[in-house]
Amino acid sequence: MAESRDSPDPAGHDSDGGSEELVLTPAQLIRSLEQAWLNEKFAPELLESKAEVVECVMEQLEHMESNLKRVKGVDLKVGIHRMEIERIRYVLSSYLRCRLGKIEKFFPHVLEKEKSRADGDPSILSPEEFAFAKEYMANTESYLKSVALKHMPPNLQKVDLLQAVPRPNLDSFVFLRVLERQENVLVEPEADEQREYTIDLEEGSQHLIRYKTIAPLVASGAVQLI
Repeated sequence: MAESRDSPDPAGHDSDGGSEELVLTPAQLIRSLEQAWLNEKFAPELLESKAEVVECVMEQLEHMESNLKRVKGVDLKVGIHRMEIERIRYVLSSYLRCRLGKIEKFFPHVLEKEKSRADGDPSILSPEEFAFAKEYMANTESYLKSVALKHMPPNLQKVDLLQAVPRPNLDSFVFLRVLERQENVLVEPEADEQREYTIDLEEGSQHLIRYKTIAPLVASGAVQLI
């Protein structure tokens, strides 16, 4: 679990109790949120849920606001800190809106991917997002039946949403910055007459490349979409 040093453990556990939790400073926590936000914003598919980071950021915002309320008198630093709180709130809300937009756009594929997820693999949905996706799919099916399908011939009264709803375009190209050097990254050819080839991604370098080529690197944090 990502945990801010300045906030208590949201689960109420003692950090010395032997649990393996990733402890982040407030600055590292905000950087993690910003990285998740940019990756989600520019990735064509829904990425792994960062619910623990979101939860800790919300706790950190409450902690910062509580500190500001205790400040008396006029202080320039208070205004600066309030601007930082609003900036963090914007990033957080934009991140969550982006994820909800993708869930609405690709809901049957998102739920199918979550359903087929192997035990131990990270979830792409938070519990709240999973409930939203299921409700959205149920409402969509109900609407289609009441408005259109019930008026169709019996053999046409079923619709396969996995076929009807477009899939995320994993062949789209994305810009990225390399955070950790990567060797022998396999790149698929752009034309049939070309062959596959490998490239090395140097730390700090920037590239324009097909998303599905570097999707595992985005998931591992080795590259940052920009």
